[in-house]
Amino acid sequence: MSTEPETTFANILYEKKGATAYVTLNRPKVMNALSHATWEDLDAAFTDAREDDAVRGVILTGAGDKAFIAGADISELAHVTAVQAEHSSAYGQKVLNLIENLGKPVIAAINGFALGGGCETAMACTLRIASESAKFGQPEVKLGLLPGGGGTQRLPRLVGKGRALQLILTGGVISAAEAYRIGLVNEVVPPAQLIARADAILGEIFSNAPLAVKFSLQAVNDGSDTTVSEGLALEASFFGLCAGTEDKKEGTSAFLEKRKPQFQGR
Repeated sequence: MSTEPETTFANILYEKKGATAYVTLNRPKVMNALSHATWEDLDAAFTDAREDDAVRGVILTGAGDKAFIAGADISELAHVTAVQAEHSSAYGQKVLNLIENLGKPVIAAINGFALGGGCETAMACTLRIASESAKFGQPEVKLGLLPGGGGTQRLPRLVGKGRALQLILTGGVISAAEAYRIGLVNEVVPPAQLIARADAILGEIFSNAPLAVKFSLQAVNDGSDTTVSEGLALEASFFGLCAGTEDKKEGTSAFLEKRKPQFQGR
């Protein structure tokens, strides 16, 4: 398994091992809070992961054992003007759209507090695996604000309008178990097993045809913003694209020949 040295960033750690890129928020003294510079580092790292054909998936987590991302950097937020706040919100949304539409699976390994922008970052990921000690919430109303990194849009789509509004309007914080119950996270695991479980899920995904994985992601993401009939037409077009690939020929042949397929991503 090839391992590349970490690319140096001020606020995150970025490392590649085999087909997986690991992005770790590395500001443990401030609970991995999202400063503007941190958003820029995330933008650069995920752009690199998208462009590197050797990377087939990403695991995003936080340094330390207390926080995934505890939210925005309040020391920055306290001094922004209305215009600056709108620009900051739009930039954060752009970075999270990059993560959501990377074309490769991104697993959030949530190792502690995921509040505000932290919860929003987790929601932009393909899947969310939470430590038993993780906590979730959108407490922006307690600061005189509202979620500005996609929380008002992604949270209702994940857990339903009523549950989303309860979290957003109360600013309440919920446990990992409750987040699992309402569908905010996919799995809850003991802290020591968090990264191993994320690795295992990516391993399962990597065993499948790369183009089929990519187009499945795109069909779900693009289709969620359309009517059902438009989404079905989109699905049919991607189904046709997959049917024309060498991987489809290999996958069906391997099934009929009772052997393991050797996918090439073509």
